[in-house]
Amino acid sequence: QVQLVESGGGLVQAGGSLRLSCATSRRSILSINTMGWYRQAPGEQRELVAAITSGGSRNYADSVKGRFTISRDNAKNTVYLQMNSLKPEDTAVYYCNARALTSGTYNYANYWGQGTQVTVSS
Repeated sequence: QVQLVESGGGLVQAGGSLRLSCATSRRSILSINTMGWYRQAPGEQRELVAAITSGGSRNYADSVKGRFTISRDNAKNTVYLQMNSLKPEDTAVYYCNARALTSGTYNYANYWGQGTQVTVSS
């Protein structure tokens, strides 16, 4: 079983910055393809914020382009999200996602963290 643990959420004023981290358990992981961050605001559907492949290709939601940066450390199976110029509308629970191949399986599967709250005050 792959475990993803997010950290770095919190309360920040508009215009401020936060850095989220997501560490994965290394036991049984053979390979991780895409890693990403999603968010879900109250009453809204979960949406993709940013994703990065093992080769370093990045994809961002239009609403965060130019403000957020996703990066990963393949050696540590860790993904980060640097969030700058935060806005109140960025307030949500942020979830880490990893598409991983684990020992004993033959297909990649999606794994999720528990989520970390980000609150941006105006």
